[in-house]
Amino acid sequence: MRIVTYILAALLGFFGVMFVVGAQGVVMRLIVGIVLMGGAGVLIYLTRVQPEKKEITHVQKIDLTGDVALEQMKCQSCGGALSKDNMEVKAGAIFVECPYCGASYQIEEAPKW
Repeated sequence: MRIVTYILAALLGFFGVMFVVGAQGVVMRLIVGIVLMGGAGVLIYLTRVQPEKKEITHVQKIDLTGDVALEQMKCQSCGGALSKDNMEVKAGAIFVECPYCGASYQIEEAPKW
């Protein structure tokens, strides 16, 4: 986007200089040339002071209550071993997708009483 802005500013500046040089006493051409060169200067200034867009990374940490060991997790459908790579957070809930049978379900914590 910056390259396009610089090219547009260069074209405006070029035509501005052409209008000023070719004014030959015509005030309106002189005014148009000055406005075009001013527009080119403003475009260059705004492009240079515009902050760079930074990529934002969101990290969501999950605190599971109770004793949870990922090495001991097994699929509810087929009994296959699950790892942390099979877990995903959707809408604030933890979902598991089994790589063996393809079953997908939400992890629900059983009450401790």
